[in-house]
Amino acid sequence: MKKALAILMVFLLAVSVAVSGCIGSNGNGGAGSPTGSPASTSSSTSSSAEVITLRTTGATFPQYQIQKWINVYMKSHPGVKIEYEGGGSGHGQDAFLKGLTQIGRSDPPVTEATWKKFLQTGDQPLQFPEIVGAVVVAYNVPGVSELKLDGETLAKIFMGEIEYWDDDAIKALNPNANLPHQKIIVVHRSDSSGTTAIFTTYLSLVSKEFAEKVGAGKLVDWPVDKMGRGIGGKGNPGVVQALKSTKYSIAYTELSFAIEDKLNVVALKNKAGNFVKPTDDSIKAAVAGVKSFIPGPTEGYKENLRQLLNAPGEKSYPIVAFTHLLVWENKNGKHYSKEEAKAIKDFLKWVLTEGQKPENLAPGYVGLPPEVAGIGLKAVDMIQEG
Repeated sequence: MKKALAILMVFLLAVSVAVSGCIGSNGNGGAGSPTGSPASTSSSTSSSAEVITLRTTGATFPQYQIQKWINVYMKSHPGVKIEYEGGGSGHGQDAFLKGLTQIGRSDPPVTEATWKKFLQTGDQPLQFPEIVGAVVVAYNVPGVSELKLDGETLAKIFMGEIEYWDDDAIKALNPNANLPHQKIIVVHRSDSSGTTAIFTTYLSLVSKEFAEKVGAGKLVDWPVDKMGRGIGGKGNPGVVQALKSTKYSIAYTELSFAIEDKLNVVALKNKAGNFVKPTDDSIKAAVAGVKSFIPGPTEGYKENLRQLLNAPGEKSYPIVAFTHLLVWENKNGKHYSKEEAKAIKDFLKWVLTEGQKPENLAPGYVGLPPEVAGIGLKAVDMIQEG
């Protein structure tokens, strides 16, 4: 009996040593190993490594469209996670230059000066349009559901020269409207904004006085601020919130935000002399009325922002513009890993093909003309995979 017990104890000891040795070789509880279960950590790391994360930053002009694309694309591409941050076109360009984002977004084409900064990184930037949208003039005036304005009057309102809603210039365009004797509060973007660049470029086209006194740009000095009748909002969401919470205010924003928040929008007088509201048809008419010039993706700064503004055509809405993508050619794998480059190319090809179809467009946006989408597809093919 004692001999049998001794044999059993030797056997149990051997099993204990064997198991202990197996645990140590797996890194679970061996000498010097950290607390926890590195095996499960390794498995988790391996799993997360299979998911490629892409970051895109910039313009809020196409925000609702970007969000829809991301949602649709990620459902059929579980191995890719796409994160979108707005912040405006200026922020998008800056983040792209600093390497904080893989895909930049900017409404106006990049300036030549900024393009040169991109080139100083030792890589080739590529810029091309991704979608067509419209800037609208929205207003919050109780009792007024329809409003017409022409370019000159609109410019005077945003310069602060027209102070009250019942000004003679506004009444002449809206003889049947119940316009109150209330001061006009002007809401504008406070951040560096492509929407501002589009809007102020339009006002500079239709008003020589605005061009001389204010000018066009992503950031401008609004005269109404000095008059105490200006409010700044960050991003299109900030502008919309300020407009909705401020009676007797007027603002510019992107069409999709006006649709989403059910804002009253102005019917603007177009180049043909007709008052037109922003719709899919009036945006398409503006694009169709212009032979768009889009330079090659390596010379994106040469594109003229004005080309779709105040376009000819009876039905054309006057404030229409492309919004743009920024990516790197990725020379020698300078900005993207091989896996990132492949994921970026696949996503952007989808955006420029499937993403342009009606079922994948958000309200307020119009797909690119095929020849313009083709320029983007050629650019995507230029991205090197390291």
